[in-house]
Order: sequence, then structure tokens, then C-alpha cells
Amino acid sequence: MNHRGPLDRVEWIRALTLATVATLVAGCSTVQGPEYKRPDVPDKPQWSQLEGREITASEVIQPDWWHGFGDPYLIQLIQRAIDQGLDMRIAALRLDKAGVQLGKDHFAATPKVAVVPADAIARGKRNNETAKTTRETESLGAGLTWELDIWGKIHKEMQAADARYRATEMDWRATQLALIASVAERYFQIRQFDEQVAQQIDSKKQAEQLLDIYYAQHKEGMVPETKIRSQKAEVANLQNRLLDLQRGRAEAELKLATLVGVPAGELSVPVGNLRDSVRILEMPEVLPADVLARRPDVLKAEYDVLAAHHLVGKARLARLPTFSLTGAAKTGQSFTSRVINTWTFGLAATWGGMFDRDLKMDVKLNEADLAISREEYRKTVLGAYEEVEIAMLNLTARREQIKQLEAQVADLQVVRNVQDARLREGLVSQLEVFDTERSLLGAQQEILSTYEQLLTDTVTLYKALGGGWESEQVGGREVADSKTVK
Repeated sequence: MNHRGPLDRVEWIRALTLATVATLVAGCSTVQGPEYKRPDVPDKPQWSQLEGREITASEVIQPDWWHGFGDPYLIQLIQRAIDQGLDMRIAALRLDKAGVQLGKDHFAATPKVAVVPADAIARGKRNNETAKTTRETESLGAGLTWELDIWGKIHKEMQAADARYRATEMDWRATQLALIASVAERYFQIRQFDEQVAQQIDSKKQAEQLLDIYYAQHKEGMVPETKIRSQKAEVANLQNRLLDLQRGRAEAELKLATLVGVPAGELSVPVGNLRDSVRILEMPEVLPADVLARRPDVLKAEYDVLAAHHLVGKARLARLPTFSLTGAAKTGQSFTSRVINTWTFGLAATWGGMFDRDLKMDVKLNEADLAISREEYRKTVLGAYEEVEIAMLNLTARREQIKQLEAQVADLQVVRNVQDARLREGLVSQLEVFDTERSLLGAQQEILSTYEQLLTDTVTLYKALGGGWESEQVGGREVADSKTVK
């Protein structure tokens, strides 16, 4: 019979332990779960408003795309909002906080060291003759614990932390893009009000001139007093509308001030005409296909999925045995007498996670969070497709509406010129003149409103396409460097 000696048994146990650990390590990739994969979403091979042309990943949006409107004052306002707007400051502070949290999370992978009193025993001796007590205490110790990331649990936690930070960065991008859009839209409203006010003043002057004509005709007995009263009512109506436009302009200016980071009432936008100040940006003939890799909100939703994916892996790995290196050292009875008296070093293992019901429920909870984040990502993607399609649909419709309105205005101006001449001769009625003037003013202001909506839809399209941000791939793939718009 072959008997094993004490040394053989130790070697045998050591070999068995190493073999077990090696087998478990080899199966880590299976234990950690599958690699991250972007959630499936419906394909979008082409945009319906581009006559069936295939979309491409070509670069069509410049980082400072709003310069294309050709308005220096608008460019100045947007830069001011980016530099000092409170929305951007808050988003930047949140990003800074996320960076601090990321650094804190990464400390989880470092050894834990603690310096504490060890064997803090007070020994006293009283001398009755001298009534004096002497005390001896003091022994200091230091302990170190370093969890070995055999299964990759800590690595999963770090990956989840990185994904959460990137999601916060996408929030910062989305805030900037939304701020640029809001400033542009509010500025377009102000310019629209400016031109509408000018039109209203012009129409009111013409109504007042017509009132003067009625006064003159009434003195000669050509028209009754009721015509004068009717025309005065029309002038009052035009004045009331003028006051409403001026109020709307002032309100838009107050709101714009808040966007750029100054107290309401402290910003004064110079008067200017919308169509003279801001030119229309043509819709790009080629739109990028990689909207999902450009839009901050879509990227943020995918980073949320990625973080949830890694947290599921971490929760599963938390149920496996934990191995930690431990060490301790302490001084002697007096710290001043000897620096290091004893020290220990070892390998600690914890095996109870496999049977911990709380850890098992944590896995299910994280899997539920992952399922929710995937559906939220799909919802965000479908919303992105919708915004692009609606923006292009509106742009196409607005351009056609402007053409029709311009033709209508041209016809009404001819009619008004003819009626002005015939009115002085008493050949047309006051009612006909009123109808023509109202129709002309309405068409002119409708053109302005449609022009402003066209500009706003253009901003919406560029925002829906991800603004000027470069494309970025999430999770296990090469990530493009982000560029901050200056």
C-alpha cells in the first residue's frame, strides 16, 4: 500500500486547488455572460422625403452649422449662451460630479489599507508611597485587504461606471444642442415680430390716410358719418393688433435673455427684419445614415443599456467565491520602542454568495433594469426617426406654402392699387377696400409666420440629425473622440 506523507498531502491539496482555480478562471467568459450587443431596432434604409434615395454616412453637418443662417448677431447670441448660459453651467457641473464619481468608483479596484490601534490594552501600576500611576499602552497596527478580481466582477463594475459617465456626457451634449436650438428659435420669433410690427404700422398708416379721405368727403357731403366711425374702428383694431405684436416681441426678448444667462430686461436686441437678417438653409441632399451614432439622446440611452448590461454581469459574478489578499502588521508594546513587532499575510476566501438569496434577487432586479433600458433605447430610436421625418416633411410643405402665399400677396397688391385709385373716385365701396386690406395684411404676415416656421423646422432637422457631433460607437467598439463646439 502506498501511503502519502505530510508533504505529499500538502502538494496534492495545492495542486488540486490550483487546478480548480484554473478551471474556474477558464470559464470566466461564460460566467460573465455574453458580450454587449446593441439592442435590435427597425432598419431605416431611406428617408421618405428624399424621393427614395438611399441615405449615406457622409459628413453633411458642420460643427457650427448655425453659421449657415448668415446672421452675425445670432452667432454671437448662441456663443454667449454656450459660454455663460445657466443650462450649460448646470450640465457642466453635473458632468464634473460624474467625473468625481467615476474616480471614486475606480478606487474600488485598489487595495484597502487601514491604520488602527491594535491590542489597545492599558496597563496601570500604582505606587502607594508616591501616589503615582504609570500607564503603558500603545500598539499601532496596519491592515491591508485586496480583493482579487478573478472572475471580473470589479472590472464589470468599472465598465458600468464608465458607461454611466459617458451617459452623463451625452446629457451635456444634448443640453448644448437644445440650448442652441432654443436660442435660434427665440431669435427667429423676435425678428418675425419686428417685421410684422413694421407691416402693421404701414397698414395702420394707410387706414389713417383712408380715414382722412373720409373726413374730407364727409365735409363735402359725399359720405355719411357712419363711414368715418367704421374706419376709426378699423384703425383702433389695427392699433390693438400692433400693441399685441409689440408685447409679444418684448416677451420673446425677455425669454431670450434668460437663455443667454443675463437677467430678463438686461438684453436689448436691435430691430431688424427676419427675411433680411436670416437666410434659409437648404435641406441637405444627402443626410447621414448614422443618426443613431450622432444624436446625444440616442447615445445616452445606449450607454444606459451598456451600464445595465455590465451591472447584470457584476450581479452574477457577486455570487461566486471571493478571494482576497490580506496582510497586517503591528508594533510592540510601545510604539517608540519597536517599529514592527509582528506581521501576517494570507489569502482569505468567502464562499457564501452562491446561497445568498439577496444576491440572487439582485441578479433578477438588474436583469429587469436591463430589459427596461433596452425598450427605452428602442423608443428613443423610433422617436429620432420620427423627428427627422417630420422635420423634412414640414420643410417641404413650408417651402410650397411660401410660394403660394407670395403669389397671393402679389395678386392682392395689384387689387389694392386699383382699388386705391377707384376709391378716390368713389367707384368702390368701403367694404371692398377693408376686405382687400385685411386679406393683404393677413397674407403678408402669414408669409412671415411660415418663413419663421421654416427656419425653426431647419433647426429641428439639424438637431434631430445630431447637430455637429461626430458619430460614436458604444460598447466594445472603437469610440470616436468627441468634439466640443466652440
